[in-house]
Amino acid sequence: MAKPSSLFLSLCFLALLHSCAARREGSQPPHQRYQQQQEGECQIQRLNAQEPQRRIQAEAGVTEVWDYNDDQFQCAGVAAFRTIIEPKGLLLPAYTNAPTLVYIAQGRGITGVLVPGCPETFQSSQQSQEGRRERGSQRFRDQHQKIRHFREGDVIALPAGVAHWSYNDGDQDVIAVKIEDTGNNQNQLDNNPRQFFLAGNPQEGQRRERELYGRRRGEQHNAGNVFSGFDTEVLAEAFGVDIETARKLQGEDDRRGHIIRVDRDLQVLRPSTSREEQEEQERGREYGLRDNGIEETICTARLIENINDPSRADIFNPRAGRLTTVNAFNLPILNYLRLSAERGLLYRNALMAPLWKINAHSVLYATRGEAQVQIVDQRGEAVFNDRIREGQMVVVPQNFVVAKQAGDEGFEWVGFKTNENAMFSTLAGRTSVIRGMPVDVLANAYGISQGEARRLKMGREEAVILEPSSRSQGIRMVA
Repeated sequence: MAKPSSLFLSLCFLALLHSCAARREGSQPPHQRYQQQQEGECQIQRLNAQEPQRRIQAEAGVTEVWDYNDDQFQCAGVAAFRTIIEPKGLLLPAYTNAPTLVYIAQGRGITGVLVPGCPETFQSSQQSQEGRRERGSQRFRDQHQKIRHFREGDVIALPAGVAHWSYNDGDQDVIAVKIEDTGNNQNQLDNNPRQFFLAGNPQEGQRRERELYGRRRGEQHNAGNVFSGFDTEVLAEAFGVDIETARKLQGEDDRRGHIIRVDRDLQVLRPSTSREEQEEQERGREYGLRDNGIEETICTARLIENINDPSRADIFNPRAGRLTTVNAFNLPILNYLRLSAERGLLYRNALMAPLWKINAHSVLYATRGEAQVQIVDQRGEAVFNDRIREGQMVVVPQNFVVAKQAGDEGFEWVGFKTNENAMFSTLAGRTSVIRGMPVDVLANAYGISQGEARRLKMGREEAVILEPSSRSQGIRMVA
């Protein structure tokens, strides 16, 4: 009887192990399972500074798309877009399958982020008074969720699946560069970016795009907004409207695309810009350090942080440039998105010390000027050694070492990082790993004298952004 009992226990134990293994595999975030199926997608041999590959034209603007099937974007698990909204242009409401960071490279405007379940806190100042006077009157006055102002230099955080819209209320084009983190565990689909429009007929612009460029592997083209797939009778019943209004929700005859022109100024409820800017400045001085997690709810969370202000620089060298970071410490919503960003500025011929991101990929977008950039992988091979110019983008994979030297006109960039508190380690400068090693370790490791090791260790007193030496004024990194 002992043998059958032992066999039974063994079979139970194997079944339990199988069940645990299946549960462990099923509990993995979908993006991890997808990446495991795509083994070797970060085996990058060569990186290229890229410009957008395609344009989706609309009535009042255009969206330009980088090729997210390119190896470097697949490696980082991101998709990149640049949207240009003309004055009085309205980017129609939509949501995406991945968390998004937007950098406003030019212009100003307003945006609405429609968080489910949050109250309509923007109301007419006369609404409550008139409501009391009219005693049940049916007169309608609009109220809606919070409206946020944005301006040049702002970083806007947008959670996955949360609808949003934007409007250009300025007198120049709004240029917005955005990264969708399709590898994030908030995206439970595959690594293809998807936009779900709530209005308009986005297929009009995409139809022209397909005629010009054709359909590419893995692309998900919109056939219309999300209402277009429903029966009109269902929509009419759900909204309590007539059939004709329901048809207009579907936007089948709309030829304006995903960015439309508003004939007159958009009529929304919003505080004066000066009052809002003052409140934001007061909040910004605190950098979120006094929040205890109770005051800020999802309905009132700050979604915007400006990184253009020189006074907010985290690293500054008066002879070389500055670096400003937005992360989960000064914009707490990024704890949820698992993203962060930086804005850098190098003066003429200044250098960014060779460094690597410890825990994140970085997507570098050049906003002004040009720089010579070198990126080196674990084999000691330069996978990128070229100039990057305004409007171009390149991915710096996690742990790859990157160095930048500005051109004669200087260099400015914004970097999107796939970790809410991205960290880096430098090879040169006062805070570098070389500085932290004993002189004798350096001497033996590199086969140099003690004196040469001391000069190697102490040669630079700057931390990260390095002033060009007299020797480098005429000598650049070889392209």
